Amino acid sequence: MNESQFVVNEITAKDTWRIFRIMSELVEGFDQLARIGPAVSIFGSKRCRPEDAEYQLAETISYKLAQCGFAVLTGGGPGIMEAGNKGAKAGGGTSVGVAIKLPEEHGPNPYQTMTLEFRYFFIRKMMFVKYSMAFIILPGGFGTIDELFEALNLIQTSKIKRFPVYLVGSKFWNPLIEWLRNTVVERGLLFENELDLLTIIDDPDELVRQITWCEKEKCYLTPEGIRALLKQESPHDSLPGDEG
Repeated sequence: MNESQFVVNEITAKDTWRIFRIMSELVEGFDQLARIGPAVSIFGSKRCRPEDAEYQLAETISYKLAQCGFAVLTGGGPGIMEAGNKGAKAGGGTSVGVAIKLPEEHGPNPYQTMTLEFRYFFIRKMMFVKYSMAFIILPGGFGTIDELFEALNLIQTSKIKRFPVYLVGSKFWNPLIEWLRNTVVERGLLFENELDLLTIIDDPDELVRQITWCEKEKCYLTPEGIRALLKQESPHDSLPGDEG
């Protein structure tokens, strides 16, 4: 492996040419994804297997989203990403793989109607954020958690609209919410109402219903976001940490 890629030093001619590669990836991504219509990003572990409950849940969710006219964006790899693309394609929708070039990856999964491959993580992340109106986070590791907090930070700082962020799987995610509430909020490092940016959910039908409503009502343009729907129906509905 070329160790120089990890060293920050003077700008070389090679670094200058890298700018053009970055530009080309941006142009290709913008050109391809601008045409897909309303889209939802699905994140989760690449290590999930087809027999795992999370894999099957991701497949079901993406199938239902596709049936409702949403494009589905995933990282294009195996596991939850594969499940998301598989369900979207089976549902007759646009199934997008936004892949990253990594040494250990073995190419895109076979369930994509559109595949984009990027060298740079920050460009790949930009594509998820720019072309999604909701984020669905299933159980995963570092990469999944990175995508989750990237989206939350951008919403928190008003760099993007208040798009709904769903944590699917209360048993998996409730401990994280409890830590945020009981440690981070208690320390004053986060405001309690900032946890409202998250919605924990288990039911795929309810999830798709909320996303469909949000797109129809453009809930992400309002101060309350998806909370406007939840408050209409029940003031205690789907609050982070209340399920399970």
